[in-house]
Amino acid sequence: MANPLIYGEVVADDAFADREAELDRLVADLSSAQKVFLISPRRYGKSSLVRRALRRLSRHGHLAVDLTVSSYSSYVAFLEGYARALATVETKWQRARAWLTDVITTTRPELRYEADEGGPGRFSVAFPLVRTARDVNRLANEIFALPGRLAADRKRTVIVALDEFQAIDAFDGGEVEHALRAAAQQQRNVGYVFAGSEPSLMEKMIGPRRPFYKAGPVIRLEKIPAATFAEFIEARFARSGVRTEAGLGAAIVDLAGNLPYDVQRLAHETWDDIRAAGGKKAGAEHLHLTLTRLLAEQDTLFEAVWQRLTLAQRAVLRAVVLQGGRELLSADVRTRHRLGGPSSIQGSLAALRKQDLLLKEGSQYVVVDSLLREWVARKTF
Repeated sequence: MANPLIYGEVVADDAFADREAELDRLVADLSSAQKVFLISPRRYGKSSLVRRALRRLSRHGHLAVDLTVSSYSSYVAFLEGYARALATVETKWQRARAWLTDVITTTRPELRYEADEGGPGRFSVAFPLVRTARDVNRLANEIFALPGRLAADRKRTVIVALDEFQAIDAFDGGEVEHALRAAAQQQRNVGYVFAGSEPSLMEKMIGPRRPFYKAGPVIRLEKIPAATFAEFIEARFARSGVRTEAGLGAAIVDLAGNLPYDVQRLAHETWDDIRAAGGKKAGAEHLHLTLTRLLAEQDTLFEAVWQRLTLAQRAVLRAVVLQGGRELLSADVRTRHRLGGPSSIQGSLAALRKQDLLLKEGSQYVVVDSLLREWVARKTF
């Protein structure tokens, strides 16, 4: 039987834990052509939530387009990807080609189609004649207007999902935001979800004096309630024929720091180990055997991460682990863990957050990867 717990990829409907309220709200807002901001720390299941919403919207007759902004190496590459995604709403290559050729007037697009045996093939778009900043800005204005044209041509609501939207800042900063906001606010039949996994940067993008200030509703993903997540994990085990000891789901959630990605990973790997051994019952001993294996597999990677840190950053990271991320600036904690002064600690915390090793939840700092947290607790001094 296939493993009932999924991680490391977009999660299908039946393997998706909770988020029903967030899903209903997102679907309702997008159906009404709202411009929605979805803000979430990494590993919270943001992308799976967006894809699940798009599937539901597609079943209701809306045209859905999605792309991940951080996948593109330049502004022009992003515009090419955006144009391709919109064009391929038209499933027939010749129609997609004709539509895009007709609507792009500022330059001549280079369009290619690569056949794929047994598959739909691949449609690529390039703008080789776009070279100057002026060319790029003119093209961007035209590309960003395309969802509105598509909605008008097809007489259907278009939904655009831009995942990892904070990466737009690296292309051309405020110019991109201004152009995209100017286009989006004119499109009455186009819903947008701007989803981002760097909360501090996303919050700035919707703040005062930025183009997207008060552009639309904001959904902020929180952790799934621990009890709900534990019940989900145990139910998934039971459906696959593996019985769980009382409290195993809660133990997995706690050990993984209730980070959705980490919970699914630890549960998935524990299930794999049990089935590989021919077992049909899961208990605490299986969980800890799996954890030990995972830590051994990640040892070289975590050692490299540790070696890249300065001594001050190592000390602060270890203090975060041992103190549960709290009261790091207190005199008692600074003495106990031989930390520097408050300004030095704050500098190290900022550096660790920038390296995506820590995130801040309220007044508490949390290690992003629960396996790294366990490795630091067990392997460092």
